[in-house]
Amino acid sequence: MSPYALSMLMSSLAMGTIITLSSTHWFLAWMGLEINTLAIIPLMTKMHHPRATESATKYFLTQATASALLLFSTTMNAWMTGEWTIVNMNSYTPTTILTIALAIKLGIAPFHLWLPDVLQGLDMMTCLILSTWQKLAPMALLILTSHQLNTNLLTLMALASAIMGGWGALNQTQMRKIMAYSSIAHLGWMTLVISFAPGLALLNLMIYLLMTSSMFMMLMTMNATNMNKLSISWLKTPTLAASMMAGLLSLGGLPPLSGFLPKWLILQEMTKHHLGALSAVMALSALLSLFFYLRLSYMISMTSPPNISNANLAWRNKNNLSLINPILIVLSTMLMPIMPMLL
Repeated sequence: MSPYALSMLMSSLAMGTIITLSSTHWFLAWMGLEINTLAIIPLMTKMHHPRATESATKYFLTQATASALLLFSTTMNAWMTGEWTIVNMNSYTPTTILTIALAIKLGIAPFHLWLPDVLQGLDMMTCLILSTWQKLAPMALLILTSHQLNTNLLTLMALASAIMGGWGALNQTQMRKIMAYSSIAHLGWMTLVISFAPGLALLNLMIYLLMTSSMFMMLMTMNATNMNKLSISWLKTPTLAASMMAGLLSLGGLPPLSGFLPKWLILQEMTKHHLGALSAVMALSALLSLFFYLRLSYMISMTSPPNISNANLAWRNKNNLSLINPILIVLSTMLMPIMPMLL
């Protein structure tokens, strides 16, 4: 792709998100989401492969459906209330349709089936953008309207996302699909607490962005797209493999790593609202995610494939880590232990 076209598309991605984040009018927010969608589709198809074209088509149809539902719900709300402001969603039917539209855009269960298939057909950099930057605008709208949305519907979708995100990744061998199900599970935790404490959902989103960004960057550095390639990463770059193992355990929420902090605070908040049974189910669903993260960590550190000649191994990785990647690795794994130093 031409550098000029790439810079224009990346600028459009940034502009679409900034328009949605800074808008108070539903039409402007919808316009920012549309700019986001149209800007990332050429990035998806830059590989000129049928699988990439299929992923771009699935993504476009899904996002177009969600955008149509969002515009329909906001138009219905404006017809009922006479206002287009984002914070004024008082009617039951528009808020329900809006919740479904944002859930489709984010990939929250039961509207999550498009996300693993779309990510599997893309290159790692586009997967990184789709899993991190593209979540910002819909999640911002969800946080802004969280006090007016249906709490029971959000809780049901959060529970389904946490269970399906852990269950769906158990039999996967492709790293992009595993990261997609990881995103679904993390979105379930954010959706659960967003009605009770939006600040906790924002903290969870920030830590999720750190962990996911560092994980995709490490996967790109080692060119590991499946478990077989991941299993020889320790023989290639032991330092990076150890960092990836810590990042995987942090994604699973193992204490005292960074991923444990939002889960701990969310369970504490749920307990304060006398939702002990729901907290227990969410904690048990986190064990499903932790299982496949532990399996990946075991493959990295404890196994090596047969018939590997030491002469053919790249002991010195040619792809040197940029400065930002070690910073992301430290923040995604050590944020909770260093938190007392930052306060």
